Amino acid sequence: MNRKLLLNALLFQTGWFACVFAARQPWLLAVAALALLAHFRWVGRWAAEGRLVASVLIAGSALDSFLLQLGVFDFGSQRLLVPLWLALLWALLATTLNHCLAWTARPWWLGSLLGAVAGPLSYWAGARIAGVGLPLGSAPTLLLLAGLWALLMPVLHGFAALYRQPPRPAD
Repeated sequence: MNRKLLLNALLFQTGWFACVFAARQPWLLAVAALALLAHFRWVGRWAAEGRLVASVLIAGSALDSFLLQLGVFDFGSQRLLVPLWLALLWALLATTLNHCLAWTARPWWLGSLLGAVAGPLSYWAGARIAGVGLPLGSAPTLLLLAGLWALLMPVLHGFAALYRQPPRPAD
């Protein structure tokens, strides 16, 4: 396995654990931020992936905030937006799209399959660690997330492909 792919996967996993444990230990957000910075130092480059990371961070945080407003998540207090630790997870996920998860881009159904299985499991495990409630119940929430993530992964790979294209000159 390519060292950069392995490092990318390890940085993502380190960041994932740091983020979900940061729900109760906020100082761990620094570890997640360091994982993100390490990605840009040793795996990818901000110039090449910055727009992708920013786009996925914004789109993913908006999606999770929408699900929060629908009552899918309960963070223990009234809030309009998801907490920072969950938003940072989206940025970390974006760092994998051109690297350790690139294999799920084509054919598109690989991304859908991975999303449908790993997406809900990640939310379920993260919710248990972070103390996030699932008011609809585990099974309905996991089924909803499976459908969303089956659609979402190909869209995220579409973002990645779009940002890999060189910018077209203005007319």
